[in-house]
Amino acid sequence: MTSIEIFDTTLRDGLQVEGVSATVEDKLRIAEQLDYLGVRYIEGGWPGANPKDIEFFTRAKTELDLRTSTLVAFGSTRRPRGKVDSDETLRNLVEAGTSAVCIVAKSSAYHVTEALQTTLDEGEAMIADSVRYLNAQDRLVLVDMEHFFDGYKADTEFSLRALEAAVVAGASHVVLCDTNGGSLPHEIEEIVGAVQAHVGGDVTIGIHCHDDTGCAVANSMAAVRGGARHVQGTLNGLGERTGNANLTTIIPNLQLKLGLTCLPEGHMERLTAVSHHVAELLNRAVNPQAPYVGSSAFAHKAGLHTSAIARAKDAYEHIDPNAVGNGTRFVVSEMAGRATITMKAAELGLDMDGPAVNTVIDDLKRLEHEGYHFEAADASLELLMRRATGWQQPFFSVESIRVITDQLTAPSATADSMVTEATVKVWVGDQRHVHTAEGNGPVNAIDKALRLALTGPYPALGRVHLTDFKVRILDGAGATGAVTRVLLDATNGDRDWTTIGVSPNIIEASWKALEDSLVYGLLHAGAAAATATS
Repeated sequence: MTSIEIFDTTLRDGLQVEGVSATVEDKLRIAEQLDYLGVRYIEGGWPGANPKDIEFFTRAKTELDLRTSTLVAFGSTRRPRGKVDSDETLRNLVEAGTSAVCIVAKSSAYHVTEALQTTLDEGEAMIADSVRYLNAQDRLVLVDMEHFFDGYKADTEFSLRALEAAVVAGASHVVLCDTNGGSLPHEIEEIVGAVQAHVGGDVTIGIHCHDDTGCAVANSMAAVRGGARHVQGTLNGLGERTGNANLTTIIPNLQLKLGLTCLPEGHMERLTAVSHHVAELLNRAVNPQAPYVGSSAFAHKAGLHTSAIARAKDAYEHIDPNAVGNGTRFVVSEMAGRATITMKAAELGLDMDGPAVNTVIDDLKRLEHEGYHFEAADASLELLMRRATGWQQPFFSVESIRVITDQLTAPSATADSMVTEATVKVWVGDQRHVHTAEGNGPVNAIDKALRLALTGPYPALGRVHLTDFKVRILDGAGATGAVTRVLLDATNGDRDWTTIGVSPNIIEASWKALEDSLVYGLLHAGAAAATATS
C-alpha cells in the first residue's frame, strides 16, 4: 500500500485560530498525543519568534520522548539581500536542535515583487541559499511553497523556478500551499499533477491547504490523486480564518476509503480519543458533527434508521465506528419508539422489559414537553432509564437545601458585595451530614457544601469537576418568571457527561442537573452499589 506522510501543524498554524492559546506545557502534552496517534511529522512552532516557542524547543530536547514522530522547527528563508551565515531565523532553526526543519518560501511572483520588494532572481536565490545552508547543517529540509497555487495560475514560470531552486539545492520535500484557501479540487489535482510531471521522483511533493472555500479536505485528497505523498494539516481543522485542512477527516478518508497508509498499524483507533484530548487541552470543543470523531458522527435518532440498524449494523454507517475509536450512539427524544429505547438500553448494558420501555417512553414525552432535552444530556437519560427498571441511586439522599444570598456593605469596603451561603442536610447510609459553604453563587455554594458531605464517603468525587454550565430561557414571554433549562457538563478526567434540569426556579433547575451529575459520576466511578454506611 502507498504511504502518505502526515505532517501536523496544530502547534504552529493551528494555534493561529482566533480565541485559542496554549501554554508551553499544553504544547508538550499535545506533541505527546500526536506522537501517540502516529503522525510522521510534528511542527512545533517558530523558534526565536517568541519566548513561548523558545522555551518549547528547549524543553522538548529533554522532555519529549517521541516514538513515531519527528519534531520539526519552522522558519523562513534568509532575508532579501541577506547572508545565510548571519541570518537570525536560520540560526534559530539550527539551534532548535530538530533533525528536520520546514522553511516558508515565496513561490508567487506577485508576493516576491510586492511583499518582499525584491527581484524574482533574488527570490529564487533566497530559497536555494537557505536550503543549501540548512542541508550543510545536517538538517532534513522541507520547503513550504507559499501562495503556490495562486502564483502558478498567475505566473507559472516563476513558480516552477522557485520550486526548482528548492529541489536542486537539496530540499527533501516541496509543499505546495493554497495559502489563501481559494483553490478548488479540480485545480489542485491538475496543478499537482503538472508539478509531479515536472520534478519527477527527485523530491516528495506535499500539500498544505486552508479552508476558505470549505474545500481544504477535498483539496488535500485531490492533491494526493495528483501525486502528493505528504499532507499537512491540523487536528480538528484548527487554523486562522476558517481553519486548516482537518487531519481527523483526511487521515481516515485516505486510509479507510482509499487504502493509503497514513498511520502505523493499530493507530487509527486512537483518532477520536486524541482529537478530543487535544480539544480539551486547548479548551476548544470538537464539533459534535465532525466526520469520524464527532459525538454525533455515528448517532442515530430517526426511528427508521434505528430500526434498520437493529437488523443490519452497517445500514446507516459508512464505516465501523470502532475503526476510528468512536462508537454507535442512539439519540433518544420524545419521538423515540420501542426499538430506539431497546437499542439504547443495550448500548448502556441495561436489561429492560416491556413495561420498563413503556415507562421510559411515557416519561420522555412528559418531560420533553416540560422542556427537557435528553439528546443533549446522555447522563440524565441513562439515570432516567435506570430508574424505569426500579433502580434507585444508593449513594445519598438530600433532606434539605437552603441558600441565602446577602448583599453586604462593609465599612472598609470600596463597593457592595454579594455573599452566597448554602446549607445542605444529606444522608449517606445511616449517617446524617450537615454542611455549610460559601460560593460565588448559589450553584457553586450548593456544590461546595454537598462535596463537604460526600467526598469523605466517596473520594472519587474529588476527580469530578464542572467544565461548562449553560442556562436557556424556554419561554421568553414569562420574563424573569420564565422556565429555565440548565445543562451541566462535567468530567472525571476519563469520561465526560452532560446532565439537565428544568424548572421555573433557576436554582432548582441547577440543583436537578447537579444532583444527576454527581450521581452519574459516582455510578461510573465504581462507587458501592449498596447504600454507604461510612
